[in-house]
Amino acid sequence: MQYPHKPLIDQNLRKKGIYLLPNLITTSALFAGFYAIVQAMGGHYDQASAAIFVAMVLDGLDGRVARATHTQSPFGAEFDSLSDMVSFGVAPALVVYVWALQGMGKLGWIGAFIFCVGAALRLARFNTRLDVADKRYFQGLPSPSAAAVVAGLVWVLDDYGIVGKDVSWLAWGVTIFAGLTMVSNIRYYSFKEINMKKSIPFVALLLIILGFALLTYKPPQVLFLSFVAYALSGYVMWAFSFRKKRTKPPVE
Repeated sequence: MQYPHKPLIDQNLRKKGIYLLPNLITTSALFAGFYAIVQAMGGHYDQASAAIFVAMVLDGLDGRVARATHTQSPFGAEFDSLSDMVSFGVAPALVVYVWALQGMGKLGWIGAFIFCVGAALRLARFNTRLDVADKRYFQGLPSPSAAAVVAGLVWVLDDYGIVGKDVSWLAWGVTIFAGLTMVSNIRYYSFKEINMKKSIPFVALLLIILGFALLTYKPPQVLFLSFVAYALSGYVMWAFSFRKKRTKPPVE
């Protein structure tokens, strides 16, 4: 008697396996996002916010390690997207909701959901436009930067001893702003053209050292203001572009 054969696993996948190093870094980023949720539920908002920034560093590291070691894979790309959704979509939304928005009733969870779904749509659009997108710019605010704006707000105000319910409308507005900006068509500079191997002016080196000194002195404030400036830079670029088109003389 013959039994039906089970479908064979793809031999190429079995031979290739899963690359350990980049996926281990991605797992660490996912853990940082999960840790942020757990700490927020326990009322430790400073640790929750810091964990989201740690996830940002790890998220930027896994792709660079994969390219440097030639260990890119479709599995790693999909795993990285799922990790980003947790660390930069779900985690910031829950942190700001528990900290400030839950006392607002329906408006509170609607604001957190708008941020969460904005991150999901931003990641989906990014993944489907990898081959056609201009590498110099991002379309919409990147989800890690949006998460940094929301988590940075929580971190800074908690560092000053401000209770979330006292600034619930501010937190709600910042959350809505970050969520909608992620799915906008506003362009943001990607910094992918910066070549670390080229020489830089001495003044630029001094500015970098000054930035690190400020970061070690006041990490929450410096990180928050840096990412707020980046989030607003897209609107500034759009305003200049719009004004340039308005003042451009008509072609005869």
